Amino acid sequence: MSGFRTELAGPLAAVIIQSAVDAIVVIDAQGLIEVFNPAAERLFGYAEAEVIGHNVSMLMPAPYRDEHDGYLKRYLDEGNARVIGIGREVQGLKRDGTMFPLHLSVGEMLVEGQRKFTAILHDLSSRVELENRLRSTEARWRAIVEAAVDAIIVIDGRGRIEAFNPAAERLFGYAEDEAVGQNVSLLMPSPYRDEHDSYLERYQREGSARIIGIGREVTGRRRDGTIIPLHLSVGEMLVAGDRKFVGMLHDLSVRKRIEQQLSEQQSLAKIGEMAAVLAHEIRNPLAGIRGAMQVMGARYEPGSKEDMVGKEIIARVDTLSELMQDLLLYARPPKARPAPVDLKRLILTTVELLSRDPDVSGVQVKVEGSAPLVHADPELLKIVFQNLLINGAHAMAGRGELRVQLGGNGQLSSVAFTDHGPGIPADILDKIFTPFFTTKVRGTGLGLPTAKRLVEAQGGTIGVECPPDGGTTVVVHVPVLTA
Repeated sequence: MSGFRTELAGPLAAVIIQSAVDAIVVIDAQGLIEVFNPAAERLFGYAEAEVIGHNVSMLMPAPYRDEHDGYLKRYLDEGNARVIGIGREVQGLKRDGTMFPLHLSVGEMLVEGQRKFTAILHDLSSRVELENRLRSTEARWRAIVEAAVDAIIVIDGRGRIEAFNPAAERLFGYAEDEAVGQNVSLLMPSPYRDEHDSYLERYQREGSARIIGIGREVTGRRRDGTIIPLHLSVGEMLVAGDRKFVGMLHDLSVRKRIEQQLSEQQSLAKIGEMAAVLAHEIRNPLAGIRGAMQVMGARYEPGSKEDMVGKEIIARVDTLSELMQDLLLYARPPKARPAPVDLKRLILTTVELLSRDPDVSGVQVKVEGSAPLVHADPELLKIVFQNLLINGAHAMAGRGELRVQLGGNGQLSSVAFTDHGPGIPADILDKIFTPFFTTKVRGTGLGLPTAKRLVEAQGGTIGVECPPDGGTTVVVHVPVLTA
C-alpha cells in the first residue's frame, strides 16, 4: 500500500486497513485514490498498483461515474452531502465490467491540512441473490433462511416473529424458541421499540413505508442489552394470502469499530500537532523560569523558607516539562529506523544507565536467557525497556529483585519483565494501555500507551499478565531478524 497510508494512520491503523474484511478506499479532494486495501482488490478485481492515483469513478458504473466529480466539487464548495456520515446502498463496477450492489459508508478527515475521504464498502451481492431466491418458492425458502450467513427474521402483519434463523440467534443471543411468537420490537432499543407497532399498523392502513424495499442503517438490541449497529433491508410477500415481512440484517459492529479506530488515529494526529505547538510555546519559557529560580536559589540560605519554595517551584517546572515531553513522544513518536539488535546487550546497557537513578538503585535486575537478533530500532526499544524497568522498580517501592527473561520461538523474540509488587487489580487491567489512565499518585498515564505504540510501530506486540498471588509480568515480542 502507498506511503500515504502509513503517514496517515500510523502502524495500528495500517494493520486495521490491511486486515479488514470489508473494502477500504481513501481518496483525496480531487477524487484520486490513495489507499486501496487487499479487500478492495478482491472486491473490484484490480491490483492496488492499477488504481492508486486514478479517479475513484473508475469503480462506478454510468451514470454515477460521470456525475461523481461534479458531486465532489459541489460538496467541497457548498458542504451539501448526500452520503458523507451515513450509510447507503450503491452500485459498484468490477474490473471485468460486472455491476454489483454495495453498502457504502463515507467518512471525512483532515491529514496535515489536506481533506481526505474514507469509504468502507460491503458487498451485498449475496444478499441480493438471497432476496431473489426467497421470492422464488416457499418450499425453498426455509432451507435458504436456515443456511444464510446474515440474520433473517420473518414477522406477520402484527409484528410477531415467525422465523428466526441460526444467524439471528447468534446475532441477538436469543434461541429460536425464545423469539418466535414474540413481538419483533423485542430486538429494538427505545424509542424504536415503543414506536414499531404503530408504524407497522400505519403502513398496512396507508401503505406509506420509510424502510420497506430499501436498505438502511438501524440499531438492534441483544438479549444482554447491548446495542449494536445493523444494516437492515425489509421485503414484503404474501404466503397463502397472509402478509409477511422479511428482515435481513447484517452486523456492522466490526465496520463501526474500524471507523472509530480510524477516527482515533486522526484525533491522535491532531494531538500531535497540538503537542508540537505546546512544546514550542511552553518548554522554552519553562526553561527560563527554571534557570531564573536556580540563580535566585543560590542567594537563599540553605534550608530557609525561600530556599524550600524555590526548590518546590523547580520540581513543579520539571514535572510539567516531563509531561510535555511524554505527550510529544506519545503523539509524535520518532520514525522507526530498524537495524539488527541484540536484545540482551540492549537490556544490560539500559539497566546500567538506570542504576545511576537513586529512585531505583535499590532494585536488583536479573537478566536470564537469550533471544535471537531482532529487526528493530534500538533507540525506541531502549525507551520501552527503560519505561518497563522503572515501572517494575516503582511497583516494588525501589527494593527487591526484578527479573528479565529472554526467549524466542523462531519468528519472534520475547522479553518478559517480572516484578514482585502488588500486581494490577483485574477490574483495571484492560485500561492500562489507555492514554492518561494511571494508578500512580504522580504520573502522566502515557508510559505504557507510548511503549505500546513504539513496539507496534516495529511489528511487535506488548501484553500484561497478573497472577492471582501478586506481581506483574509485561511481555514484549519483536520480530526476529531474517536473512
